[in-house]
Amino acid sequence: MLQNTGKLAGRTLFITGASRGIGKAIALKAAKDGANVVIAAKTAQAHPKLPGTIYTAAEEIEAAGGNALPCVVDVRNEEQISEAVENAVKTFGGIDILINNASAINLTGTLETPMKKVDLMMSINSRGTYLTSKLCIPYLKKSQNGHILNLSPPLNMNPVWFKNHCAYTMAKYGMSMCVLGMAEEFKGEIAVNALWPKTAIHTAAMDMLGGSGVSSQCRKPEIMADAAYAIFLKPKTFTGNFVIDEELLKEEGIRDFDIYAVDPGHPLLPDFFLDEEPEALAKKMQDHGEHPGTWYIDLKNGSGSIGHGSFPGKADVLMSMSSEDFVKMFAGKMKPTMAFMSGKLKVKGDMSLAIKLESLMTHLKAKL
Repeated sequence: MLQNTGKLAGRTLFITGASRGIGKAIALKAAKDGANVVIAAKTAQAHPKLPGTIYTAAEEIEAAGGNALPCVVDVRNEEQISEAVENAVKTFGGIDILINNASAINLTGTLETPMKKVDLMMSINSRGTYLTSKLCIPYLKKSQNGHILNLSPPLNMNPVWFKNHCAYTMAKYGMSMCVLGMAEEFKGEIAVNALWPKTAIHTAAMDMLGGSGVSSQCRKPEIMADAAYAIFLKPKTFTGNFVIDEELLKEEGIRDFDIYAVDPGHPLLPDFFLDEEPEALAKKMQDHGEHPGTWYIDLKNGSGSIGHGSFPGKADVLMSMSSEDFVKMFAGKMKPTMAFMSGKLKVKGDMSLAIKLESLMTHLKAKL
């Protein structure tokens, strides 16, 4: 892991969504140097499914050697952000680093995404990042080495990353466009960069998204914390970059990435928006196989049944993918979570039931 240098001692970090996951991991890494951390998140009371509040995060930050200022902030609320920024400046004397980490995700197609969800993603991801940056920039400009870091992906225009979850992609890319514009606008004054993981990161939110079994295919949030830390030590001339965690850490001399794995040696799930060979991937996505058709599996009625054609009743979950990938999945050669995250498997309907598919595949593999 990347060693702490002590160089963030006395520096003030303003982190949105820092009560858990990657945001908290970045906070704890900086705290080991003796940094000041403003935890700007909306979780003041514990969520039934997602552990951690701004107050428990503050306790951990102080235990690690930092100073913490927990602030109840919904990044959609200008007044709340403004108040947190003023409190940060009053408490710590300024702001040196802003991490736009708060984000909302909903992986559904255009017709299946309610406008309420579209508005949520746009207002938290794109607008929230823009607004928080706007309110912090006057103070960042006064810092000797002011940094904005958005946890957002490279602007990959491969249609494969739009077709299955257009609204989410637009909202995340809005964060990345803030990097593109603000890096140029404030060149010489503030460094503005994006950071994105090469593989899926294990967080409580990821468990909700991919099911509890997904953790073995993930890395720990500490890899993102180490990469973020390396960026903060760079001068403000390092700006306008779309950084991938693993690539940066290799440049920093890290060779052993097993230390970041939840289950060392287990194949890792590639993250969204990254493809090694975009053309080959696009071709695969267009290839619908040689034997298209509709099949149903009924696991609810009687002893269950399987058949060709549409289900006679109302299906709880509809899944679509190429015949080739369908065979691979049922043969156990492709994990459903991997297929879903790479866009090969499209899911409509009850996501909680769809998530159970992975364990079903494991049982089926033993019988095939």
